[in-house]
Amino acid sequence: MLPRNRPTAEEHAALIQELQPLPIEGTSWPGWIKIASWLILIVIGIQFISTATSPAGQNVNPYIAASVTLCYAALIVMARYMTTSRTRITEEGIEQSWITRRVVKWEEIQFAKFIPLISSKKLMCFTGRGRPFIFQGGTKELQIAFARIALVYKRQ
Repeated sequence: MLPRNRPTAEEHAALIQELQPLPIEGTSWPGWIKIASWLILIVIGIQFISTATSPAGQNVNPYIAASVTLCYAALIVMARYMTTSRTRITEEGIEQSWITRRVVKWEEIQFAKFIPLISSKKLMCFTGRGRPFIFQGGTKELQIAFARIALVYKRQ
């Protein structure tokens, strides 16, 4: 998308005014998603332990057991980051703490799309330099702000 299709300075200023008071900050994922992810991990962990201590678990190849354990550990790390990640909208742009910190400045955004999924409301920001930035909004304030941003930064 060409830079000339971006919102004008007046449209952007109106958006910033509409989003006040800034910064808008909240959790990246809704509480029920975080709870569900931990409950699922607990059930998987219990099943993993009961299988490992049963006679059937004695016949499992050690390499397969190690790879399953490694995958389970990776799921725990992902759930931990889901639980602690935060999204923040400021006058400079949008940022989210995650495994790596995602930051996009307003002047970099070419267009944005609001994705209202049941599990999480997302804002997909296209910058023109590769992959889009995807931000999750776990609070009502973030979700409303995402919808307003997408209206102003829609593809022309």
